[in-house]
Amino acid sequence: MTRSQTVAVYGAYGHTGRFVVAQLRAQGFTALPLGRDADRLAESFPDLAHRVASVDDPASLDRALRGAAAVINCAGPFALTAGPVIEAALRARIPYVDVAAEIEANVDTFAHFTDQARAAGTAVVPAMAFFGGLGDLLVTAAMGDWTSADEAHVAYGLSSWHPTGGTLVSGTVSRDRRDGRRVRYTGGRLAYHAADGELPTLDWDFPAPLGPRPVYGDFTMADVVTVPSHLPIPEVRTYMATGAARDLGTPGTPAPVAVDDQGRSAQTFTVDVLVRAGGEQRRIAAHGRDIYAISAPLAVEAVRRILDGRTLTTGVASAGQMFDAPDFLRALSADLSLEPRSA
Repeated sequence: MTRSQTVAVYGAYGHTGRFVVAQLRAQGFTALPLGRDADRLAESFPDLAHRVASVDDPASLDRALRGAAAVINCAGPFALTAGPVIEAALRARIPYVDVAAEIEANVDTFAHFTDQARAAGTAVVPAMAFFGGLGDLLVTAAMGDWTSADEAHVAYGLSSWHPTGGTLVSGTVSRDRRDGRRVRYTGGRLAYHAADGELPTLDWDFPAPLGPRPVYGDFTMADVVTVPSHLPIPEVRTYMATGAARDLGTPGTPAPVAVDDQGRSAQTFTVDVLVRAGGEQRRIAAHGRDIYAISAPLAVEAVRRILDGRTLTTGVASAGQMFDAPDFLRALSADLSLEPRSA
């Protein structure tokens, strides 16, 4: 293994971690699986060298990252794992990427590591995943030559949402951290409020094949952290198809079931973005399959570009700030279909 080829994956035997390891290998990297459980590592990756490490043991993380060119953190809850793995990456002076969808964990990354990462000259990219990263890239691409906007809206049209166990645990951690309150990004800041009553429902005009569909407003995802981190947009709203939201909130909804040789489920998605400035608006949509699987090409492409030097900044930055958003999205054409929309 050479330093330029080896990418460590913390939480490699988790649902998303397996996709990331497979994507790294398909893209010519040497994947180095990391995790707390030696037996699960050996069982999941019998043909790969692996290392045992725990976020409770900084020395084990240092040993695990030795010789790696970068690390991708796929182990939630990120409220517990992001900080220790970022610190280890900074000690090793290697780039860090994660797939965190937890709003509060991403806020922590920007708040606690911006100065350290910039001083180290190291790239730290949180939320480089379906929630947070993809929406940020789409909003940034839709903005085009605009330097600011009045509003950004990100609507998630999922055919269904069969959550992983990790998704459910991370959601519980986030709700506990905000004492059950809801959160939105309005007036240029995150605002927490009591979770009184049902979420508002409205109709969203998704492009074909999804078409018009009811969505929940104030269904707030990590885009409210990533987008405003670099774009002066005082109102950032996210929406979720009501059927998918009900799947997520229904006890006993089964986990994703693989239906192809890549391990992807049959679930499909459309992410529709609308930005407004003055009396103008711009739109772009993306279509794909399996919200967990798509996080792998997003995270691996991020690592590739960081290691190749194709970045726009250093330190802690979201996808849209770190990379050329339109070019990055085009690089995902094998997994993601883009559709510019008339305003």
